[in-house]
Amino acid sequence: MKLQRKNGLRATALGALAVSGALVLTACGSDNNTDGSGDAAKPTNAATSAMCKDAKGELLASGSSAQKNAMDLWVKNYMATCSGVQVNYKSSSSGEGIIAFNQGSVGFAGSDSALKPEEVADSKKTCTDGGQGINLPMVGGPIAIGYHLEGVDSLVLDAPTLAKIFDSKIKNWDDAAIKKLNPDAKLPNKAILAFHRSEDSGTTQNLGKYLGATASSDWKYEAEKKWPAPGGQAASGSSGVAAQVKQVDGSIGYFELSYATSQKISTVQIDTGASAPVEATSENASKAIAAAKIKGTGKDLALDLDYTTKADGAYPIVLVTYEIACDKGNKPASLATVKSFLTYTAGEEGQKLLSEAGYAPIPAEINAKVRETVASLS
Repeated sequence: MKLQRKNGLRATALGALAVSGALVLTACGSDNNTDGSGDAAKPTNAATSAMCKDAKGELLASGSSAQKNAMDLWVKNYMATCSGVQVNYKSSSSGEGIIAFNQGSVGFAGSDSALKPEEVADSKKTCTDGGQGINLPMVGGPIAIGYHLEGVDSLVLDAPTLAKIFDSKIKNWDDAAIKKLNPDAKLPNKAILAFHRSEDSGTTQNLGKYLGATASSDWKYEAEKKWPAPGGQAASGSSGVAAQVKQVDGSIGYFELSYATSQKISTVQIDTGASAPVEATSENASKAIAAAKIKGTGKDLALDLDYTTKADGAYPIVLVTYEIACDKGNKPASLATVKSFLTYTAGEEGQKLLSEAGYAPIPAEINAKVRETVASLS
């Protein structure tokens, strides 16, 4: 069953690419077929024409690597829909994206954690007319705990055990705590090599929030973008951590599910105290994200996630990637294109792509507020 699940996930991820042209056609409202080359027909309906009307030139954006695979699909489909527009998203890290945004060098940034008060204050230098940076939740999904352990095809861990592993307090795979959670597994006497992000990362911060909320006696660190614990090995970006885990027997690391899916990396099931351990899937992440509450004020839509959920089938290690834009005072040269592109990503087709690529769409009630806010950007 596990092999079938993995193959299904891989097929799903590849399928997202295969259907992307069809999604563009739907967005465009065209009855024409593609020519077989993957190029979408040009838009014809009024809604799409309105979305693309004033978009032009090159739009620069950067930040979160967590959303890279979603962003790749979005950019491809959007540019096929709105001809004459070039969107360049640099996948780096949430911290770098916010810095670039506050320096005014990008039209919007991607961040896996909401802006801090001091970052909002800095944004006022870039956002003119009394504007400031706001958080627009656009991508949801599970932070998968990926592992590579020869001979072990299924692995269950809980929050205290994860905390001790990433804090270098559990150092071997045959540790008693891991054995207790996996009584039927043949765990080797092998050293654990834990990989973490080398740069400031919202993924790191969200993992820290989970561990702090669910294993506070074992994880004493503040939830920050910079990795706080001693030991382990650092790698750049989610792609770098995933690549190391795939290559190194005895390794464990954290990254978005799409990286595990695309590289066929085994993922840990989390014992949350529910009736059964929970797998990292888009559907299970959606169950957890659906309980999120908006904590931002005004046009800011920052969310408060419940990392301690014990609901059956709710995967608790989740993140939401925000697109950061000015509520007002956006640069005139890029405003129309920023609004156009974010209208697409928050739209029906943009959100539909997420689950097909291993992410979780933003819950409908919250997404409706995102669309309304995007339309009001000035």
